[in-house]
Amino acid sequence: MKVIIGVMGPGEEATDDDIKKAYLLGKFIGGQKWILLSGGRNKGVMHSASRGARDNGGLTMGILPGEDYKALSEYVDIPVLTGMGNARNNINVLTSNVIVAIGTGPGTTSEISLAIKSGKDVILLNSSKGARELFRNMGNEKVYIADSVEEAIEILSRLV
Repeated sequence: MKVIIGVMGPGEEATDDDIKKAYLLGKFIGGQKWILLSGGRNKGVMHSASRGARDNGGLTMGILPGEDYKALSEYVDIPVLTGMGNARNNINVLTSNVIVAIGTGPGTTSEISLAIKSGKDVILLNSSKGARELFRNMGNEKVYIADSVEEAIEILSRLV
């Protein structure tokens, strides 16, 4: 089975820094020939991470909340339409071997919480001090803090 790395992060609320880091991380994931899984939409972290992976020969999968392809990122190879809205976050988490959360928003917070509850390893990149403290307290040794894309890549490489 191929390794599946879930890259989670805000869509519309993503910062320019979130988007830049998502692209670089996606590029690394694509180069490793791992599968990049995201929320699949054409916004923010999801779009940028998928673009990075595809630009480096990777395979991308997008778990979409709706029942159509309207919001699909052009960089998603395998779209999965769920019609589940935010409940699709559980699919994102359970399908991924490791979760990397870039930035913080309500959907991303939900995915991180589900990952911790499911015993998944989670790497936090570009998260606030408050988010780091909250998730470290909840997830203990399963939550890793990365201050740069390079550090996230180092942690990810160890975990996989």
